[in-house]
Amino acid sequence: MILIADSGATKTQWCGINPDGSGRRDFFSQGYNPNYISGEDIVADILSCLPAEFNPGEVDEIYFYGAGVTPLQYPFMESTLRKVFTKARNVFIAMDTLASCRALLQRNPGFAAILGTGTNSVLYDGVNEGLNIDSCGFILGDEGSGGYLGKRLITDYIRGNMPEKVHELTGKELGMSGEELIDTIYTKPFPNRFCAQYAKFINEHLDFDPYFPELVRDSFVKFFDRIVTHYPDYRKYTFNAVGSVAYYFRPLLQPVVEHYGMQMGTILKAPMDGLVKYHTSQ
Repeated sequence: MILIADSGATKTQWCGINPDGSGRRDFFSQGYNPNYISGEDIVADILSCLPAEFNPGEVDEIYFYGAGVTPLQYPFMESTLRKVFTKARNVFIAMDTLASCRALLQRNPGFAAILGTGTNSVLYDGVNEGLNIDSCGFILGDEGSGGYLGKRLITDYIRGNMPEKVHELTGKELGMSGEELIDTIYTKPFPNRFCAQYAKFINEHLDFDPYFPELVRDSFVKFFDRIVTHYPDYRKYTFNAVGSVAYYFRPLLQPVVEHYGMQMGTILKAPMDGLVKYHTSQ
């Protein structure tokens, strides 16, 4: 059995499938960014999320794509996964950017982005990842992501940089004082997930006040200004992206894409179907 894992900042989607594409079995666990979670916690979480009928001893190959999993952390992730899937002959570890490339572009060269809880992007030659303009993560960057949208919303709420009716509505949604919000973000685990959860609130209120769509547009503009436009000849590529932010905010994303001289390409909510196609068509 081939086991494919797409691990984002919030959750991991797993798919066990036979090499011929039959017998697909999917399940979910939490996200495994090795910067925020230990190997012991990863093992315990996988075991708790395995479906009763899923036999880890049947897994022969693993393809694990993870947010925040840099090459320095590949050995850690491989050894951790082998503690659960002890019979696996091959364990392949890569960053989530390669997952987006393979899901969106298969074996064709192009530009691929991730716009979900976090942000990333890369040029792809059809086989390997090429140039990557670093998103710098939640604290320093991640423009265009759900985490960035939530961070901006919370900052504007604390400072009062929003219309009064928006401030009142947002306060009810957040349910915390400014001091409590700051304490949560700076002292509690997974602040990126905490902030990203409010992207859904923003999406549900796009028609409530111009503040909300403008917040989203500004996030995408900053994503292009600070990241996309730094790729050489970026206009010659179509804009392809995977992630819930790209998927649900596509009507606001497309005009920004076209403003910067790119054509809209493929947008996927999640990469798994594309990864299954990639790994069963070799």
